[in-house]
Amino acid sequence: MNPNINRSLNSFHRYSGITVVAVYFLILVGGIVRSTGSGMGCPDWPACFGSVIPPTSVDQLPANYQEIYLEKRLAKNERFIAILDNLGFHESAHQLATDKSIQVEEEFNAAKTWIEYINRLIGVVIGILIVFTCYKSLFLWSVDKWIPLTSFLAVVVVVFTGWIGSIVVSTNLLPGIITFHMLLALLLVCIILYGQYRSARILAPNKQGRSIPKKVFWSLLLGMLAMLVQVLLGTQVREAIDSVAFSLGNLLREEWVERSGIVFLIHRSFSLFLLLIHGLYFRWAFQYIPRGSALHFWNFVLGVLVLVEIATGIGMAYFGIPAYLQPIHLLVGSVILGIQFFLIVRIKEQVERKEIITHS
Repeated sequence: MNPNINRSLNSFHRYSGITVVAVYFLILVGGIVRSTGSGMGCPDWPACFGSVIPPTSVDQLPANYQEIYLEKRLAKNERFIAILDNLGFHESAHQLATDKSIQVEEEFNAAKTWIEYINRLIGVVIGILIVFTCYKSLFLWSVDKWIPLTSFLAVVVVVFTGWIGSIVVSTNLLPGIITFHMLLALLLVCIILYGQYRSARILAPNKQGRSIPKKVFWSLLLGMLAMLVQVLLGTQVREAIDSVAFSLGNLLREEWVERSGIVFLIHRSFSLFLLLIHGLYFRWAFQYIPRGSALHFWNFVLGVLVLVEIATGIGMAYFGIPAYLQPIHLLVGSVILGIQFFLIVRIKEQVERKEIITHS
């Protein structure tokens, strides 16, 4: 291989890996923002209280700061409502326009403001990393066009995610928008991972002779889809608990789960199905994937994380949703989806190899 191409591949692979880790770190910080109720620590976007460096005391703000930033948020919401209406989402636009909770402006809290501000700073750093990774990918166009194409797509997704983040703020943490924002972050991880997989395949071609049956691939794909459903159910539980917590003035934490309704029962019951699907997958995976291989290692990591995810879910359910467990539960679920996606593209390659050998 051309030494320049080899350097470019290694450089892209390294920076894309750093970017994946950084995105997961942002997901963790986002979970901390959510668990501490700091989402509206900055009532505007991208600035924070109209400044690059946010205030540390309410004395630094005008006396009517709540009215000022409420007016700005509502003006931005009107533009967003118009976009929804023009796209044909008339019911969603109407619900957003008539939602009274959006018109509630929080009082200044220095700790919450700086937690949200740090979250945004990390988001900016990740945006720069993704743009730089995209730049690195341009040198690989002649090697594999999918690498720069996926890198450019990652830039588009991160810009769109940033804009949706501004809508999250302007709508005062509207539940559906928060869920969509989370899904975009997971999509971003998968896009970057795919580009990294393409570069790794060129750097170190998989010479493993043993093929993998289709049932391993399909069971993992089903497991990933089930995990995605579980994450979405988890966001619904989180929204229900937020509503309960608000109604109780953030008191009686031990009663939040009990009052969250049927959505929690569905989320809890679905975890049994998730465990069953993954049990079936692991049985086949460890049977057909050679020990000592990278796939075997990542399957082992996946198994440990599935157990950790279930354990943290049990901990939240029976110990009054400890604030420190919420971001951990969210992060582990997100990492599981990333590892599943990585394994799916690698195992698919082995399945296709078996079919080629069979038909040749």
